[in-house]
Amino acid sequence: MITFRKSHERGHFNHGWLDTYHTFSFADYYDPKHHHFQDLRVINEDRVAPGQGFGMHPHRDMEILTYVLEGALEHRDSLGNGEVLRAGELQRMTAGSGIMHSEFNPSEETPVHLYQIWLFPKAKGLKPSYEQKRFEPEKRQDRWQLAASPDGAGGALTIQQDTRVYLARPSANQSLEHPLTPGRHAWLQVIRGKVGLGEHALSAGDAAALSDERTIRIAGQSDDAEVMLFDLP
Repeated sequence: MITFRKSHERGHFNHGWLDTYHTFSFADYYDPKHHHFQDLRVINEDRVAPGQGFGMHPHRDMEILTYVLEGALEHRDSLGNGEVLRAGELQRMTAGSGIMHSEFNPSEETPVHLYQIWLFPKAKGLKPSYEQKRFEPEKRQDRWQLAASPDGAGGALTIQQDTRVYLARPSANQSLEHPLTPGRHAWLQVIRGKVGLGEHALSAGDAAALSDERTIRIAGQSDDAEVMLFDLP
């Protein structure tokens, strides 16, 4: 079974300093039909204006992934981390028993475009931690690049959940397949460009939830296509 979540159907708010789309219920956006999918709780696509950002605020009992597409994001947290996350880099925070952090666009001219993802963790009260890594784009050209997994295999980020996150950049007319173990689910998020999923055309911001499927097959329909795939319990 495949259920589609089109880009224009998402919750959308433009606060001036922040232009944001919410795939699932978040903050002032509530949609009982789209509250979460399996362990996926939040997928927000954000554009943060120059010199603006999210002030210091708390999280707990959530796995948080941030993927910067364009620009840069300055991170600070209560663990003492202070890093700049640049385009092509991913960040992982285990909020666990509690963490404070801020995310700020340090540029005076360039907006930052990012995806922030929250996943429910395997347990509550875990020790908070932070990780950041750049994933070379050529290693996801026409193939799946593992970006996050429970064991950090192959240099992936380590998340506290039985979920694997992949990136891929299928060239136009190039197909990719990903097998799904029986009982598992998948969420396909189109980050850039256009891809085909079976007979369906998906564009940037579109997504598909898959259950009871044996194989995911996508085909690039533009030279700038990029997707993020979540293999979920």
